[in-house]
Amino acid sequence: MPQSDIKSELRRKFRAKRDSFVANLTGGEAAIAFSCLPSPLAQMCSPGKTVAGYVAIGSEADPAKLLAAAADQGCALALPYVTSKASPMRFLRWQVGDPLDKGPFGLSQPRADAPEATPDVVLVPLVAFDVQLMRLGQGAGHYDRALSVLGDSTAVGIAWSVQQTDNLPLDPWDMPLDAVLTERSWISQ
Repeated sequence: MPQSDIKSELRRKFRAKRDSFVANLTGGEAAIAFSCLPSPLAQMCSPGKTVAGYVAIGSEADPAKLLAAAADQGCALALPYVTSKASPMRFLRWQVGDPLDKGPFGLSQPRADAPEATPDVVLVPLVAFDVQLMRLGQGAGHYDRALSVLGDSTAVGIAWSVQQTDNLPLDPWDMPLDAVLTERSWISQ
């Protein structure tokens, strides 16, 4: 089976697993998940740093409270801005409460005229991650391309614990994460 087919099947499997997990969370469990910055992430979110996140879609782990906490610590915020599958993703400045526009692929993103930002910390969505901190994304490669040019930025995957697996198939362009935050733990090498 070609690698692209294996990855597509893994996406289907882990999306279903994630959907089921989130559907079975109690109200209290959902309310406290990702509700505060764990110590390692709080240390990265010092005043003046720029933290990029995303607006969760469906059952994705939602970093909204993490972004609000980073802003409370004096960080500037940014969100991804995408125009097409082939175009590079950019990060644009955003503040909690700012209006969002509808983007491709069901994304909510800052207005096109928002200032561009270079994030120090990138909170990264994912479909699955493995023990080597590699991620399986949606398949368009936006985050892999963005992370490959950000240099000193720290990439932190935001995921539910059920999205972890032992090993993911890798392509040469796949970019590793520096850490993963789940509702249960901080995972780093």
